[in-house]
Amino acid sequence: RAAAALSDARAVAARELEASVMLELPALKLEKARFIVEITRDRERRSASGIDDIAFHVQTNPGTRAGPIMKVASGGELSRFLLALKVALADKGSTPTLVFDEIDTGVGGAVADAIGSRLARLSDGVQVLSVTHAPQVAARAGHHFLIAKAGENGEAVVTSVAKMDAQARLEELARMLSGAQITDEARAAAVQLLAG
Repeated sequence: RAAAALSDARAVAARELEASVMLELPALKLEKARFIVEITRDRERRSASGIDDIAFHVQTNPGTRAGPIMKVASGGELSRFLLALKVALADKGSTPTLVFDEIDTGVGGAVADAIGSRLARLSDGVQVLSVTHAPQVAARAGHHFLIAKAGENGEAVVTSVAKMDAQARLEELARMLSGAQITDEARAAAVQLLAG
């Protein structure tokens, strides 16, 4: 009876989680995708954690078959689905610090901006650390650290981390926008990103 009650509660929570994740998907350019919490009950396999097997499935395009998130979603899609999940669960006290390593890989423009916006929203409740090459994401951060590697001709590679002040941050965003040659236009665009 306890396992059945737990399973019923999980079914309700699963529908709520699906709805919360689905609300995040359009802004992350996954407007045609579906997120599905699949619950399989097996009363014969009772354990301390109940009678359910739970899996996250996705359908990335209408007309395609839904399947396990780790098998169906591409790398960029997977990153965005996981971000949507983290945003949906952020107010549940899941963890005090979230680390995202290049969650914006393979996206740019509006999607990168949406990712930056979601990360900023997450940071209202938890500490967010994000490694990024996207200026749209970096501009949303409260603090900006530059990570650099040095070492040539067989020397050991040394990685350094330096907190950037406002001017250095502006220059780095301009470099991210324009490349090695920083232009006045890139600096103006960096100012716009920081203001947005």
